[in-house]
Amino acid sequence: MKTVPKETPKDVAKALEPVIKRYREKKGNTISLLSDIQTTFGYIPEDAVDHVSRVLNLPSAEIYGVASFYAMFRFKPEGKYVVRLCRGTACHVQGSWLIGEQLQRHFGIPEGGTTEDNMFSLHYVACLGCCSLAPVMMVNGTVHGRLSPELAVEVLESYRSKA
Repeated sequence: MKTVPKETPKDVAKALEPVIKRYREKKGNTISLLSDIQTTFGYIPEDAVDHVSRVLNLPSAEIYGVASFYAMFRFKPEGKYVVRLCRGTACHVQGSWLIGEQLQRHFGIPEGGTTEDNMFSLHYVACLGCCSLAPVMMVNGTVHGRLSPELAVEVLESYRSKA
């Protein structure tokens, strides 16, 4: 997955060539099409929707309608580190909501937001399946457990110092 900052229309068209080729003669595959666009850019840029709409003769309203309905699609780039904070029962009982509040305060972002430096994106998830380590967060697939609000901030700041 790559995130290309400030794509030009020419860059977008070139990056989408394989996607366009795959869906040129197919109808009713909007979810798969959007998934491939997001895989290409790391999110769904407006220019990509405009280009696909024109080339494949799909109404952009249909594309946006499907993309905005499903939570798996993003219209903004994710941060370098995607933080998923568990809100499952075990984590909630152990104070994950306090961790979420601390992370939001410390990094100045809402749930679902990305820091201004594009370093972190914060998402709350229903369950990470690591209940014995509650409360838990996952950073780009790496699990960090038995957290406190302060420790969660320290963990993320250690990622920042590595970057």
